[in-house]
Amino acid sequence: MTDFANRLIIWQKVHGRHDLPWQNTTDPYAIWVSEIMLQQTQVSAVIGYYAKFMTRFPTITTLASATQDEVLQHWSGLGYYSRARNLHNAANTIMDEHSGNFPQDFETMQTLSGIGRSTAAAIASFAFNQVQTILDGNVKRVLTRYFAITGWPGTPKIEKQLWALAERLLPRTEMVAYTQGLMDLGATLCTRSKPKCGSCPLNSSCEAYNQNLAGILPTPKPRKAIPEKQITMLILMHGNEVLLEKRPPTGIWGGLWSFPETEATDNFAATSLEKFGMAVQISQPLPILSHTFTHFKLHILPQPLQALKPPSQAKESGQVWLSIEDAIGAAIPTPVRKILHSLTQIFH
Repeated sequence: MTDFANRLIIWQKVHGRHDLPWQNTTDPYAIWVSEIMLQQTQVSAVIGYYAKFMTRFPTITTLASATQDEVLQHWSGLGYYSRARNLHNAANTIMDEHSGNFPQDFETMQTLSGIGRSTAAAIASFAFNQVQTILDGNVKRVLTRYFAITGWPGTPKIEKQLWALAERLLPRTEMVAYTQGLMDLGATLCTRSKPKCGSCPLNSSCEAYNQNLAGILPTPKPRKAIPEKQITMLILMHGNEVLLEKRPPTGIWGGLWSFPETEATDNFAATSLEKFGMAVQISQPLPILSHTFTHFKLHILPQPLQALKPPSQAKESGQVWLSIEDAIGAAIPTPVRKILHSLTQIFH
């Protein structure tokens, strides 16, 4: 066993995290759900969602038999919704191709929607005690500092180098403690800002610590201006009901329910008459709401429109009239939920 692995394992057993909801189990399903939720999301944000999700979908069978809309509803607010769609698709694949049993073969795991090499390695380590290495954002940061590697870790060249180093450090035993230790070290000590190097079990041989480079490594991603986009969300209302539309299955907020959109324009009346086939009264717009995605920033102008006659039903499939309260509980994006909450304050 490498000295790196030995010290990490000893540290994890004493100082690591041992009471997270998805720990102390070898159930591959529970571990898989947690690993998908933890992709690009902090543990503190995941815990509540994980509990609700596992209560509603305790097994692969219950997840696969649910509708995508219901799965998205329980994911609503957690972001990166392709993760939920992939989880649902993979559950159906497991039912269809693996008799409902999560596959133990490492390569087979990676054929499932949304499971890459690092996620598969975490599941293999925790559920099946296989010797596989992870390389998520936390681990990249630990290795980049430990070996004083310069260059943005997201480049193929640096990532390939980090994979090779991660494999070289692997122990042959104690995989659960080692894998969890890597995650815990990056999450609690070797943090992005203000790393607690003095408490790190690896500091005596960490190149960044010894060269006083921990504050500047990993090399940040080259900055470039984030594109910005402006849209108008049409809040078509009648009494306490609002109209929601189902978004396309892929793309931003894929498969979620949202307000109809149009490009930023003042010609709401004409747009609405054409789109909804009904007369509307234009209300004062709500304050602009900005929402930042990974690759762009979206500025939303919520434009309330009052239907002058009761809607008989949604004119098209993929549209539904719901009370504001029911809409808040639907599978909707976070900005839409914020707008709906603001409507409850204005119209109640």
